[in-house]
Amino acid sequence: MIELVPPSSAARPVFFRAILHPHRSLSPAGFRRLMLAITALSLGVGTLFFLNGAWPIVGFLGLDVALVYWAFRASYRSARLYETVELDETALTVERVEAERPVRSWQFQPAWLRVSLDGPEEGAGHVLLSSHGRHLVVGGFLPPQERQDLVQDLTAALHRWRLPPHLQGQPV
Repeated sequence: MIELVPPSSAARPVFFRAILHPHRSLSPAGFRRLMLAITALSLGVGTLFFLNGAWPIVGFLGLDVALVYWAFRASYRSARLYETVELDETALTVERVEAERPVRSWQFQPAWLRVSLDGPEEGAGHVLLSSHGRHLVVGGFLPPQERQDLVQDLTAALHRWRLPPHLQGQPV
């Protein structure tokens, strides 16, 4: 998910600012409902097996519930990842924030920056920032359409950045 942040009235002009988040289709409330349904189903089936003398099956059903819970918790932990892409008057800065890792940051000089969609087929590639032999993939978790939108928006912002100052506020 791309969250475009409108330019602020800060001391320095910001030409582009976006916060990129991985998409999660299941809300925390939906996760609770799903886990309750899986637990109830496993408890019902486990009770039937227990009453028919197959009591070891109950342990395996409980293990299934625990594994599904663990998998979803790991998915939600990875959802705390986000990237911030900001183009101001001096640099394009990318910050990547991941759970339980230090924040990583990269800076590119906008005059030499190239933004492209790099991949085997149209629309399915990665957003690649290139400058002076350095390459960085951003938004690797975005769906193809949002990657294309990011490339278009960032390319337009770089075009505005490269305009003379007296033309920068005008529509391109």
